[in-house]
Amino acid sequence: GNRRVIRWSRQNATKGQLVIRNIDCGGLAIDNNGHLYVSDTVKNEVKRWKMGDKKGTIVAGGNGRGNHLNQFDIPTFIFVDDEYSIYVSDYSNHRVMKWPKGARQGIVVAGGHGEGNELTQLHHPEGITVDHMGNVYVADSKNHRIVRWLNGSTEGSVIIGDNREGDKPNQLNVPVGLSFDRYGNLYVADYKNHRVQKFRIK
Repeated sequence: GNRRVIRWSRQNATKGQLVIRNIDCGGLAIDNNGHLYVSDTVKNEVKRWKMGDKKGTIVAGGNGRGNHLNQFDIPTFIFVDDEYSIYVSDYSNHRVMKWPKGARQGIVVAGGHGEGNELTQLHHPEGITVDHMGNVYVADSKNHRIVRWLNGSTEGSVIIGDNREGDKPNQLNVPVGLSFDRYGNLYVADYKNHRVQKFRIK
């Protein structure tokens, strides 16, 4: 709501440093070089910011709002892999896009068949993470589930949740954030249940 990105030091958590202003930030990621990637939900683009940059570089989208492969409709969460490919949750297009480094358009790696709860569909995807095999994990928020799309697959498989909201240990209610730890545990920010769940994924 303040349209800015602030960096907070772990050593001095009493005062943040303004690093980007005038941006409608939907998601953040940092690559192995320390470059910051920020999605802008109004401009429908992702920019990369190097340390000290006054002006970021568009690395995905930036071609207006739409559903073409070079466009987004509210990009939110971002994941950057070791090869600097950028994965973006394209919220209102109900898909996840992969933009290889230097690409002029993205590749649909999850969803892309309209809003729905079939295994080929997503319903407002939010958090995403990608494992070392290139498998994509998606917080399918309005379907109340986590879906895994194996690398190159045309449909996903539900690994957590059952398309209905709930507060049981095996249920979710609008999952929004995902993160793996180094032991393979998946952590899910379960928004409307006001909790974080931990799952062991096989």
